[in-house]
Amino acid sequence: MTGASEPPVSDADREIMEATHRALRDHGYADLTMQRIADEYGKSTAALHYHYDTKEELLAAFLDYLLDRFVESVRAVETTDPEDRLELLLDRLLVSPKSNSDLLIAMLEMRSQAPYKDAFADRFQQNDEYIRHMLEAAIDRGIDEGVFADVDADHVSRALMTIVDGARTRAVVLDEAVALETARQTAAEYVDATLR
Repeated sequence: MTGASEPPVSDADREIMEATHRALRDHGYADLTMQRIADEYGKSTAALHYHYDTKEELLAAFLDYLLDRFVESVRAVETTDPEDRLELLLDRLLVSPKSNSDLLIAMLEMRSQAPYKDAFADRFQQNDEYIRHMLEAAIDRGIDEGVFADVDADHVSRALMTIVDGARTRAVVLDEAVALETARQTAAEYVDATLR
């Protein structure tokens, strides 16, 4: 995730990230090569290696890029209402991914590598912590404003992430088309039962 003190993503980096996205979507993690990314980028593998020494380093940067895009999409919403904010987050986590199932598959493949690749494990850990923090912040604000019941916000945010992770896994592994929709409804029911 890009921090405030880090420089903005350059045009070349953005183009490489988009090329990586397309290559992952088309070939999946198992068949992803620097050559395939370079083909999508429209330049040589040497041009990729100028920016990233290894495929693992490039994919770690790609995970950062995805989280940054998610954060930007949530920050772009002009509401501070805790109920609306929580609904928006759950929509972004469970409704938006339906339109990009190939990327969901590639991300699950990359997740499966996290126990063996520290760079991936670190990114997925940061991603999970940040998203849980966003959920927890919306819940805490709702508690403070009296619109949500006084609950353990950490526990509720972890339960919601379990719903999200389970749905994404089912959608990919079982090719279950309704998994994300079912999870979105389940998350709404859980929020109603727990927070209201």
